Amino acid sequence: MRVDAIVNAANTSLLGGGGVDGAIHRAAGPELVMECRQLHGCKTGDAKITKGYRLPAAHVIHTVGPVWQGGERGEDGLLASCYRRSIELCHDRSLASVAFPAISTGVYRFPAARAAGIAVHTTLEAIEPETSLEYIVFCCFSEESARLHDQAFGEAVASGAR
Repeated sequence: MRVDAIVNAANTSLLGGGGVDGAIHRAAGPELVMECRQLHGCKTGDAKITKGYRLPAAHVIHTVGPVWQGGERGEDGLLASCYRRSIELCHDRSLASVAFPAISTGVYRFPAARAAGIAVHTTLEAIEPETSLEYIVFCCFSEESARLHDQAFGEAVASGAR
């Protein structure tokens, strides 16, 4: 699958880590970490964009999702902001396609069903009427995550979301 940008669920340093973040950095090559150093990190809920270097995608959008702390510390809003800011960066660069992971649902322990609902609803709300985005992919690590995203999309459509 080729997309203009992939979204990396990064840590605040943007310098690579474990899991998918580390795999993206390794596959992109050392130039990615050099560019990330110049960004001076990223706050939780924000996103920054770099070149994709050796990746098939032209860009990597690095976003820092919240660590789940029981839902009383603004985690929902911060997660929504990750998706919203990533889409804004796509609009700013007239990108046609983007692939999102299930942000914060791994080691950050955000409840998967709740995260899927936020991902789908926020993405649908953030798409501008005159958008360059032609397709958005939710790249789910597990069958359960894919099912939860499908369910959230069905609920959004049933409630009249565009």
